[in-house]
Amino acid sequence: MDNYRFILSGGGTGGHIYPAIAIANALKERYPNAKFLFVGARDRMEMEKVPQAGYNIKGLWISGLQRKLTLKNLLFPIKLISSLIKAGKIVSEFKPDLVVGTGGFASGPLLRVASKRGIPCVLQEQNSFAGLTNKLLASRAARICVAYDKMERYFPKEKIVKTGNPVRDHIAAITASREEAYAFFGLDSEKRTLLVLGGSLGSKRINELVLDQLPLFEEIEVQLLWQCGKGYFDQYERYTNPAVKVLDFVNRMDLAYAAADVIISRAGASSVSELCIVGKPVIFIPSPNVAEDHQTKNAMALVARSAALMAKEEELD
Repeated sequence: MDNYRFILSGGGTGGHIYPAIAIANALKERYPNAKFLFVGARDRMEMEKVPQAGYNIKGLWISGLQRKLTLKNLLFPIKLISSLIKAGKIVSEFKPDLVVGTGGFASGPLLRVASKRGIPCVLQEQNSFAGLTNKLLASRAARICVAYDKMERYFPKEKIVKTGNPVRDHIAAITASREEAYAFFGLDSEKRTLLVLGGSLGSKRINELVLDQLPLFEEIEVQLLWQCGKGYFDQYERYTNPAVKVLDFVNRMDLAYAAADVIISRAGASSVSELCIVGKPVIFIPSPNVAEDHQTKNAMALVARSAALMAKEEELD
């Protein structure tokens, strides 16, 4: 019997979405007859990326709490109640055997409902600092899968399983050649390539840094694959030329990694895990706008082993 039914929930950023997809792919390989359903936030990137990966998804009207008093915060109680009601309907209709949460505010209502109904729930925490949603759900989870040591600071020790972070299949076993990657992106095979990754949402400061250094890259004949983020694409698209490929998002990350000689990247947990596998020289620029500066901690896991370099945003001036 392998006709299990799985719900996977998490999202808001690629760091929550892609681990969920990787988990689903692994479960599908083990249980070919299983049924899968994703649940995310209805206005976030998972509503696009999950169907592209071949899975169905339902969206909840939910968003995270803002640090300042805003209209979104005032609406939060209404959104939460609405999401709990819809999550209840989803669970009743789909009847999952197991629910997996990969973090992000979208997973909260779904896992809360499922756990209250006695459905086994597993959490997957990518970072060295646990996210708020996973911390709130920890007491209800059957198991909590982590990638870093000392996570008992946030979760019940007896529930923790150190598994590492799930990585997408095409990244875990990159088969693309450099020639294929250069042809796909329209790159010059005679030049070295710098891959710039500002995270799935883009980075204002990294984009500004790259723009300032475009004359230098031209002088030293380095071409760029520049993932600036969807929110910044209209601003930076005009800098595209034969040696600078400006992208809002990289759908073929395996080819981007294959093309790269050097990589500049944020230090989200999923990115760090992928770059460990890729094995290319990398400079991390951690986002300062995350809880407990956890991207710096993620990067330091490699920097401390002389496997990467790191620059803080305040050091870029």
